[in-house]
Amino acid sequence: MHFCYQLIALFTLVASLLSPVHGAVRSDAIEPYNATLDNFDYPFDVGRFTFDSQGETLSMAYMDVKPQGDPKATVVLLHGKNFSGFYWERVASELVGLSYRVIIPDQIGFGKSSRPEHYQYSFAGLANNTRQLLEHLEVEQATIVGHSMGGMLAVKFAKYVKDKTARVILINPIGLEDYLKWVDYQDPQVFLANELNKTPESIRRYQQKNYYDGNWRPAYQALLEPHIGQLKHPDYPRVAKNNALTYNPIFSEPMVYDLPQLTVPVTLIIGTRDRTGPGRAFKKPGVTHKLGQYHVLGKEVADTLQQGTLIELDGLGHMPQFEDWQQFKAVFFPLFED
Repeated sequence: MHFCYQLIALFTLVASLLSPVHGAVRSDAIEPYNATLDNFDYPFDVGRFTFDSQGETLSMAYMDVKPQGDPKATVVLLHGKNFSGFYWERVASELVGLSYRVIIPDQIGFGKSSRPEHYQYSFAGLANNTRQLLEHLEVEQATIVGHSMGGMLAVKFAKYVKDKTARVILINPIGLEDYLKWVDYQDPQVFLANELNKTPESIRRYQQKNYYDGNWRPAYQALLEPHIGQLKHPDYPRVAKNNALTYNPIFSEPMVYDLPQLTVPVTLIIGTRDRTGPGRAFKKPGVTHKLGQYHVLGKEVADTLQQGTLIELDGLGHMPQFEDWQQFKAVFFPLFED
């Protein structure tokens, strides 16, 4: 009997060590969260930037984390589609420790930012919103880091806001291929139906399969908390609508043609196991092309860059910064050392 208790204690200890700051959570233990995650704690103080866009007054949430003393420079961290700024906590903390100022916006339609009733989403528009935020914060120039969909936005920002872009770092960005060459365009209504049919378990299964090669750790569960909480709230139809609308720029604004035009240094950090391929379910008749072959796409895109560096992380997928922190850390933070 004592041996059984010792085993239980050991398993509990291991789970606690694997959990991040927010901890592992069970779906039934998550409280409902409204459209702007008002009761969901972020790791740093959240500021608000209010501006007018498309006839509406919108609020853009952001974290502005500063080091002790004067910063070396500024880094902007752009989140992916299925995330918001809070998941950059560990990366931001390390950068601040290296004396960088770190700005982490939630894009309109994500996280704690406004989710409008009606909004025409585009990467050009989101880049413009981000430009206004940086001007509001008196940032002259920054390193722009983007993960997943944030990588697409980072490239568009570098294209349209050249004067504020010192360099670009892309972590497993989507958009390394022109999806509409291979798949049929879908009306946002198709994606809205999918969003409204989501369950806590379906969200977890998607991420487990597509991000972590079928594996699962308690640390991953914490990333699901805001999504599961919003499923429980009466605001969810508005959240679902915005989630559906943000698919449009992913398909209609490919970045693969923009990358060769960038004159700033671009670093690609690619987990080569990644197979993320938006629209895979909507392939055109007769198409046999395999989407999301990151072990091939990284090399192909790197060859087109004017000032490009490719860093491949063998055996890692779409979330290298969570799947293997030490391996990611070893290649990412040296980019910020003198």
